[in-house]
Amino acid sequence: MLFRREDLEALEATTLAPYGFHSRDSRGRAHPEAEADFRTCFQRDRDRILHTNAFRRLEYKTQVFVYSEGDYYRTRLTHTLEVAQIGRSLAIALGANEALVEAICLAHDLGHPTFGHAGEHTLNALMADHGGFDHNQQSLRIVETLERRYPEFDGLNLSWEVLEGIVKHETDYDVADATRFSPNLRGTLEAQLANPADELAYSAHDLDDGLYAGMIAPEDLQGLALWEEVRESVGWDGTGFNTMWRHRIVRRLLGLLIDDAIAATTDRLLATAPVSSQALQALPQNVVTLTPDMLDKLAELKRFLLERLYRHPRVMRMQIKAERIITALFRAYTEEPRQLPYSEQAKLKDQPLHRVVCDYIAGMTDRYALQEYAKLFDPMEQV
Repeated sequence: MLFRREDLEALEATTLAPYGFHSRDSRGRAHPEAEADFRTCFQRDRDRILHTNAFRRLEYKTQVFVYSEGDYYRTRLTHTLEVAQIGRSLAIALGANEALVEAICLAHDLGHPTFGHAGEHTLNALMADHGGFDHNQQSLRIVETLERRYPEFDGLNLSWEVLEGIVKHETDYDVADATRFSPNLRGTLEAQLANPADELAYSAHDLDDGLYAGMIAPEDLQGLALWEEVRESVGWDGTGFNTMWRHRIVRRLLGLLIDDAIAATTDRLLATAPVSSQALQALPQNVVTLTPDMLDKLAELKRFLLERLYRHPRVMRMQIKAERIITALFRAYTEEPRQLPYSEQAKLKDQPLHRVVCDYIAGMTDRYALQEYAKLFDPMEQV
């Protein structure tokens, strides 16, 4: 049986919840295009994101550990894939548009610069007098302008709803600026689902990486409510911790968080009873949430990770190195732009110098930034 786009759109009408966003209701694209024969607009957007240079570069961008620390640790790419998987799980359970959630999740970190949050903070400080730097806005800039894959337009020409979802993505570390995208309205259910998908992914998997690295020991976690709940649920007695126990505990932790998000969001949907996606967006607060009890437990775990992992001496040393490297690159390029590649110099004809340099550095992988630093400042390195 053949399923054309129109069939897939009709299928959405029978499978999505009333408040899920239907592909056929999209506001469309900035540049009109004929739609695909066998994909909905959001499936097409998902595929466009997957094929970008920016998406591939995430493989060598820091999540917590720099790529040179080893092959096991999460990178920004594997984190993104895990976010998309959690987002799809939430979408299926809650009757949301799975393709729209996946597209937003896959694009949510495209704008993250080299060396993770340390890179973002450094670039924002360096760009303080030139418009600042925010990775959510950079993600939007990438898909609207910087990726050049089509002769008719810059960017990917994504659907309005995917762009809105990228802009309205928020976590404890991200604050949305949705000036261009109905700032008086909440995100769609699909956009809201990307938020916990991101937070649950990094909370569980950063813990996993910290345990694997030996920077966190199981006994350090004793007394944390969420850890104790998970430990008891898998039947670990606190002795003989090994790789298999770590896998079981982290897997169970993520399962508990996802189940809680589904239950809490369902309760809020029942209480607010939105009859459409538009009605959901007009609500005074997001419907996607965790239970108050789980929010408290997760907040406790996040505080622990902040103090014991993100501020661990090994991590801090690399962050300070990252700040020095990015600052040195930024100053070198802005003081003498002719050190930039010709492709970047060409952009100076119609773009400000500092923004061109910022875009160039933000797009670097950790590995490329280290190589550029060596070429610019190591006299023994070939340029």
